[in-house]
Amino acid sequence: MSDTIVIIPTYNNALTLEDVVKRCLELGLPLLVIDDGSTDGTACILETLDVKHLTHEKNRGKGVALRTGLREARKQGYRYAVTIDSDGQHYPEDIPALLEAKGERTLVVGSRNLKADGMPSGNSFANKFSNFWFRLQTLHNLPDTQTGLRVYPLSSIPGLWLLTSRYEAELTLLVFSAWKGLKLKPVPVRVAYPEDRVSHFRPFADFFRISVLNTVLCIFALIYGYPRMLLNLILRK
Repeated sequence: MSDTIVIIPTYNNALTLEDVVKRCLELGLPLLVIDDGSTDGTACILETLDVKHLTHEKNRGKGVALRTGLREARKQGYRYAVTIDSDGQHYPEDIPALLEAKGERTLVVGSRNLKADGMPSGNSFANKFSNFWFRLQTLHNLPDTQTGLRVYPLSSIPGLWLLTSRYEAELTLLVFSAWKGLKLKPVPVRVAYPEDRVSHFRPFADFFRISVLNTVLCIFALIYGYPRMLLNLILRK
């Protein structure tokens, strides 16, 4: 049995979900979809495709969907979990390249080309903003801290209770993984923005939440993150 499972959190992405699921299935890996309370045709698509899925009765946010998926993957005994968004921006065909870099203490992060044609200017600014704060909080450089295409080592990532409910959960996992001493490995991936793509990012509300989170993480970096990274460095010598 494969030691790796693909997890797709989804919310009202019926227009792109089927294509993403079918292309992931072609990789031959186990697949789990987390339906985060969708109210469109998502349920019918999942039943038609006959793929394993878990459903939240109501929308609880991407962070909670990720927590549900990662906990279920651990419960089923998988060692690694690939996460990929259901909005069609990622290429499932890039997953094998990420898996080549996986390791027990390596979090593999898909790195999109932020200067690619068609990249929304708001996305590019938000990513640069996030990259700056991540570098300040962890002293690590990553070219893309907001990508949803990643490979998590399930036995090594920080406690999932740390995750917030929405998009900023993925940033939290990156920061605490860096503090814990995991290797963060960026791997170049392609990105697309199909016309039928639906994004649930709320520019003002979510940007405010991320700003508050970054403030909190900077405080924690001083009292926990930096000392923990220093201790990791000493123990490795």
